[in-house]
Amino acid sequence: MFGMRIAGLISSAVLAVVLGVSSPAAAAEAPPVHAASAYVVDSTGTIHFGKRETRRVPVASLVKVMTAYVVLREARLSDTITISATDVRYAARGGAATAGLKKGETLTVRDLLYGLMLPSGADAANALARRYGPGKTAFVAKMNDTARALGLTDTRYTNADGMPTPSNGGYSTAVDQAKLAQHALASSTFRTVVGKQVHTVAKTSLHPAHTWRNSNKLLSRADGVLGVKTGYTNAAGYCLLFAGERSGRQVVGVLLDDANERRFSTAEQLLDYAGEQIAAG
Repeated sequence: MFGMRIAGLISSAVLAVVLGVSSPAAAAEAPPVHAASAYVVDSTGTIHFGKRETRRVPVASLVKVMTAYVVLREARLSDTITISATDVRYAARGGAATAGLKKGETLTVRDLLYGLMLPSGADAANALARRYGPGKTAFVAKMNDTARALGLTDTRYTNADGMPTPSNGGYSTAVDQAKLAQHALASSTFRTVVGKQVHTVAKTSLHPAHTWRNSNKLLSRADGVLGVKTGYTNAAGYCLLFAGERSGRQVVGVLLDDANERRFSTAEQLLDYAGEQIAAG
């Protein structure tokens, strides 16, 4: 009897190969991921990929996701902020990306959020932190308090822009960044900002014209992409926090310390891989 069962299983396996039938578990194969840390999870909590996902590392400008999240909890989009010389000077240190803001110009919080998230403006980050701390030290304390409230137990912030500081010490994990993105994406305003490829601010008596382009190339590479944020420093390498809709679910992924262009192609493959796994049941 045992021999007949084995023979039947072998015959079924051969028939599946001949007919091109595969089991749901074999429906998709994970793409190669070269990033030092990676994590992909969907809105049901199903984990689709993990690689050193709980390792504490610097995350560069992914820090600005928390900056935006804290601001959106406290500010009105119509609030206005006048850019200070300190905002401009501080942002220019160490080669930080900026939104090209000028001392004395006045912008709304809505526009500053675009300047923060699309070109990754450290000047916008510091202007927002200065206003809604009030003061940068108080704002960073709010960032860390919010991290604890959201259960981001492996995250510590030292500034609002993600640039290295003399004290340094800032870190997070791929898992914590994915959790933060899920919370942030619950805001329709946040989704609108991070999902936009270009934002233009027309010239007025209060400020010059600005055109900001999103550094997240994934938006133009694949359908259903929601955002979220790019990042780079020497210490963190090239990072990408991304999200998209796949097979009826929101999929969020994180790549930390990857190659510049490769992070976008890898993210696209991971989104599709998660979608195939979801569809396969």
